[in-house]
Amino acid sequence: MEKIILIRYGEIHLKGKNRPYFEKSLLKAIKASASRFGGEVSTEQGRYYVKGIPETSYSAALESLSKIFGIHSISPAYETDKDLESIYGLAGDVFEKKLEEMNRNEVSFKVISKRSDKKFSMNSMELSVEVGGVILDRFPSVHVDVHKPEVNLYVEIRDHAIVYTDIIPGSGGMPYGTSGKAMLLLSGGIDSPVAGYMMAKRGVALEAIHYHSFPYTSDRAKEKVIRLGELLAEYVGPIKIHMIHFTDIQMAIYDKCPEEQLTVLMRVFMMKIAERVAKENKCKALITGESLGQVASQTLDALNVTNSVVDLPVFRPLIGFDKLEIIDIAEKINTFETSILPYEDCCTVFVPKHPVTHPRLDKILKSLNLLDVDALIEDALSKSDYVIAGE
Repeated sequence: MEKIILIRYGEIHLKGKNRPYFEKSLLKAIKASASRFGGEVSTEQGRYYVKGIPETSYSAALESLSKIFGIHSISPAYETDKDLESIYGLAGDVFEKKLEEMNRNEVSFKVISKRSDKKFSMNSMELSVEVGGVILDRFPSVHVDVHKPEVNLYVEIRDHAIVYTDIIPGSGGMPYGTSGKAMLLLSGGIDSPVAGYMMAKRGVALEAIHYHSFPYTSDRAKEKVIRLGELLAEYVGPIKIHMIHFTDIQMAIYDKCPEEQLTVLMRVFMMKIAERVAKENKCKALITGESLGQVASQTLDALNVTNSVVDLPVFRPLIGFDKLEIIDIAEKINTFETSILPYEDCCTVFVPKHPVTHPRLDKILKSLNLLDVDALIEDALSKSDYVIAGE
């Protein structure tokens, strides 16, 4: 009897002739995760198996694997030989472990068998009946319920026999990096980490860009953003975060442009800089955490203005979400508590009293003409650096 981890993938099955490319990418991610815990990975008939994980690292390995995009579900499982005596003994032992975990003696159960090896002596239904009989004989207090069982006992016959009781949901989506790379505008708030997570789930590799306003914002604000990057890295691996010095741009806008346009003009500069850094780092799109109507800079008119100053596609995966829906995902991926730490970012330091909500592009361009846009961008980039979160 060997304890293993059984891994299933979902959406990749739909990829037709491109399927080997996605399978190869997913396998690479699984191997990278498993190797951290001393595990080895094998494949068989659309499944992956991780073996050799020490018991002391088993739970951590399960958690790590469940965060890999492209994995539909995983199961803590046990493997044995395909002879009936070994299968019956293992099924009873696994069922006993489940009872101990539940701290129960009286439960309802159902046996679900799958026979991929058609040369095996029993078909799936026959095997389920026989294993069920073994469980009833060994545990007199339990009973069968095929409709709403409290415990499902799974038996699979492949190259070996595999027995398990639990199916843990994975992160789903597509293997990370299979859809190209994009630049995430990472503010430090609730929304942008969620936006990055959602695009990464669709196979987009991430770099990130953050704007800081030292000395008006503190080092703690930067540390907060790095921590958010580290939390995202638990799903995608290390993330390069470009730290852009934004203070001089904000001061120039504040001194020379109409106050009510301040937010939109800052956003214009952010998009322009993000596009430039994205192209230099071979990113094919920008990602923002904008949600329609959430703040003054996220109206249709404002979004049209900021779209007009860049050529790259802008992905806004949260555009139709309300705040509570976004918070639900932030809590799920463990970024919420960090996002709400009370350290101001550059967008909260310079806030006009009455921001324009329906900016006109011609007026915004007129204000930009009051500034030496290229020089301000060059100066900001010359004072900027980057960090790698999650190394």
